[in-house]
Amino acid sequence: MTNPKYFPNQPQTVGQLLQFCSEALESSDVFFGHGTDNAWDEAVLMVLSVVELPLDSGENVLPQPVGIEAVARLRELLHRRITEHEPLPYLLGRAWFAGLEFFCDRRAIIPRSPIAELILNDFRPWYNGPAPKRILDLCCGGGCIGLAAAYQFPDARVDLLDVDSGALELARENAEHLGLQDRVTVIQSDLFESLVDARYDLVLSNPPYVDAADLAAMPAEFHHEPKDALGSGSDGLDLTRRILSCVHPFLAASGLLIVEVGNSGPALEEAYPKVPFTWVEFERGGDGVFALTAQELQDYSAIVG
Repeated sequence: MTNPKYFPNQPQTVGQLLQFCSEALESSDVFFGHGTDNAWDEAVLMVLSVVELPLDSGENVLPQPVGIEAVARLRELLHRRITEHEPLPYLLGRAWFAGLEFFCDRRAIIPRSPIAELILNDFRPWYNGPAPKRILDLCCGGGCIGLAAAYQFPDARVDLLDVDSGALELARENAEHLGLQDRVTVIQSDLFESLVDARYDLVLSNPPYVDAADLAAMPAEFHHEPKDALGSGSDGLDLTRRILSCVHPFLAASGLLIVEVGNSGPALEEAYPKVPFTWVEFERGGDGVFALTAQELQDYSAIVG
């Protein structure tokens, strides 16, 4: 049963729902970080999704009346969000990444990588090769990075690769949802093991990278996500080390590797002090993403291998 205290008076309009939801979220101990970073933005996402209004709606929708069913649905979502700390994208069953809508559930982590900004900027100025024809989304989860890249580069073929069959089912559903299934191949593999003679212009990866200490201390919201998709050993670099040691044969001569390692960035630099990681700076927030060219990987193969 939902808790009626979240709606002490029956809301009549979209604006009233927004006010009630934002105040309830603000006064709770929920953690924001799965698509929004504050109570108001989360309330907007929750309310507009439930009343089926465009997410870019303006103030003109605030007086719009809402029905009893919408209010009841908001009661349920708000209660679960506050008492169970379930992230909103899981409650809604969808998430947004690089301007695209994706199905979202517990088969994969919630899309939130700053790599979205790189995709929308065609990976410039870090990628200097020809228009990419083959792209690999390594450790793809629900497929958001690779599918956004496929949408951005309509002439490219994209492989979505992950070891987890459930995540790949979700990635396949998202490919079909976006109408990209004809240019996308879903591959189950432990990193590169199932790839044969593949060369990619871009290898993109948001692998598990949370170290053991951070994983134990993460807010409750993160414990709704697959643990294996977050943690990667004591320093968070188990998967990243394997990627660095194996990726070069799968990159085209002008290819680029882009990997997100989040807070494990300092540990990576400590582990490979002689490797010239290029750390991407983002206008829209986010950090912990590095780029290495195929040439750099070849030059430092004795270190990373």
